[in-house]
Amino acid sequence: MQTLLIANRGEVVVRIARSAKALGLRTVAVYADNDRDAPYLSSCDHAIGIGGDTAADSYLNIQKLLRACSESGADAVHPGYGFLSENPDFAAAVMDAGLLWVGPPVDAMRIMADKAQARLQAQRCGIPVLTGIDTASDDLTRLTADATTLGFPCMVKASAGGGGRGMRLVSQASDLQRALEGAHQEAKAAFGDGRLLLERALLTPRHIEIQILADTHGHIIHLGERDCSVQRRHQKLIEEAPSPAVNPALRRRLGDAAVAIARAVNYAGLGTVEFLLDTSDADHPAFYFIEMNTRLQVEHPVTEALISEDLVKWQLRVAAGETLTLNQNKMLEQFEHGGYAIEARLCAEDPAADYLPQSGRLLYWLPAPELRCDAALQSEQSISPHYDSMLAKLIAHAPTRALAIAQLADGLERTICLGLINNRGFLANILRSPVFGAGEFDTERLQRDATTFSSSAASPQLHAIAAWLIACFPRVDDGLGAPWWNWRSTGVFDTTVPLGVGDDAQSWRVLMQADTCTVSDDTHHFHIEDVRVVSGEMEANEASLTGPSTQEQSAVLRSRTRLDSSGRAGCGSIDLSLDGMPMSVFFAWEANTFWLQHLGTQIKIVDQRLQSSAVQSVNASNAIRAPMHGRVVQIEAIDNDSVSAGQLLVIMEAMKMEHHLLAPSDARIGQILVRAGDQVVSGQILITLA
Repeated sequence: MQTLLIANRGEVVVRIARSAKALGLRTVAVYADNDRDAPYLSSCDHAIGIGGDTAADSYLNIQKLLRACSESGADAVHPGYGFLSENPDFAAAVMDAGLLWVGPPVDAMRIMADKAQARLQAQRCGIPVLTGIDTASDDLTRLTADATTLGFPCMVKASAGGGGRGMRLVSQASDLQRALEGAHQEAKAAFGDGRLLLERALLTPRHIEIQILADTHGHIIHLGERDCSVQRRHQKLIEEAPSPAVNPALRRRLGDAAVAIARAVNYAGLGTVEFLLDTSDADHPAFYFIEMNTRLQVEHPVTEALISEDLVKWQLRVAAGETLTLNQNKMLEQFEHGGYAIEARLCAEDPAADYLPQSGRLLYWLPAPELRCDAALQSEQSISPHYDSMLAKLIAHAPTRALAIAQLADGLERTICLGLINNRGFLANILRSPVFGAGEFDTERLQRDATTFSSSAASPQLHAIAAWLIACFPRVDDGLGAPWWNWRSTGVFDTTVPLGVGDDAQSWRVLMQADTCTVSDDTHHFHIEDVRVVSGEMEANEASLTGPSTQEQSAVLRSRTRLDSSGRAGCGSIDLSLDGMPMSVFFAWEANTFWLQHLGTQIKIVDQRLQSSAVQSVNASNAIRAPMHGRVVQIEAIDNDSVSAGQLLVIMEAMKMEHHLLAPSDARIGQILVRAGDQVVSGQILITLA
């Protein structure tokens, strides 16, 4: 193995390339058309364009990837995670082309890629499974009958793939049909296989997984567990090791089960065996096999932190035929004395809107330096609607669980991620919650209590700072040259700034005279002084300015904010005193939209000074709009039909997730403007309502 092609995109490419280069390998990245300027490409020695704008036309196209191997001279392929990483046909095609596959044997992949076969294999090994059907099917009529026999609650699961896609919890018979149809459609779109399994559901389980590592010479060990119980839509958000619900004896039982199933399929390489843990009887917790992931896991860094081993290096060494030199007992001792590690997945999604994925432009990115950050991001980068919503992984490692929690929560609050709605504050709130601190999270907690962890509303102080910033900000596209910005012959600057904050409209008065500045609305009155503004690119070393005059404040804003090449966007930070209280606020802006971040709070503000009445009229129109770029999966409405508030009208798919658009009120359907299968852009009108 001399040249490794990484058949993936984003942060996992950077992660794999780092370990491959440390082993002396040449690395090759691939990119779709919309990734031609992506920052992950610079992590590799060479990059090959494979064309296409969607995953199906690029990272899921086996022939294009094999051609890239030929063009680059690659003699080995690492699939990363997601995309084709668990596809046995891709692995077989790589090996048929005479290339080295950095992954498990094809036969093991074929068994574990099908959850029905994996379930049977676990039963043969004497590993408990939940009551369910043993044969996957895409016959929804048959599945309906099977579910009725099985009873409720039950879990509908896609037989192929993973990542929580094609999964639905069905609590009662009346919900079954929609769950089967939705899971079937999602699985078919995500994996090209719409077959489903049914199992009885545990309502409050913990999700525990065991990391295993095996070589091609018959040596298999496990590297302890990870607790992945913080989930939304059956997809992981926070992972930690060790689990607060697993003691040493249970850890060894789980590890033995994981090794047994790996050995039964002649496994080699990295893999993860996943279990549900029922802790309803604290003295006798029960576990049940659910699946095996035949790849590197997103959450592998927490295991690396505890055992002080590079798992990607071991993948590459095992693929090259090396013998595993790690000892099981020594690894367990290292794991159990390695402290605590926690990972949070920073995602471009809105937790307040059912985790609706977001795409667009990341204006300002600056991760907290004390955390391990696995990412491939840069300021002013476009975030595509065609891929997963995860932006980055932030990992803390500390001697105690409490310290790891505090370190990660603090690091999340100090990580700057502006330009897209994201779950940064939501993650910090989960970490700081009593239920997480007590180690009592289960997989359904967010479904039951999501509002408990919602970010608090932005304070009026932050809105006042936004109004002041907008009033003083010298934006090139406003048409005035910098020397004329906010110039007044009287030396007094007095203006009203109308703001759009979500669906609310606010109006603030900004008054600057001599060295004083006040910002007020009908209820609040704030005094701003001691302003220091630093650009994004000068963040770490800009000298402080103490007590500038109004004119100096404007000059600082002109000279020290970073603008993009078009002059229509910029970012930076403000240190100021508001009513005598020191504050540090980060900001980013593009056109008439401003983003501000203070600790765990982030707000999006629209400068409405130049917004026309026509635009306001369109914004208020009675229509169902696409909340993001994506594909229309299903239309549940008919022209001229009467609908009730909350009625399902459209099902959309974006960033590998399905989303339901509901009627906002009782209304009549005016016109349906799209069809199932259409690709739509954010804000596009899908249905008009009379």
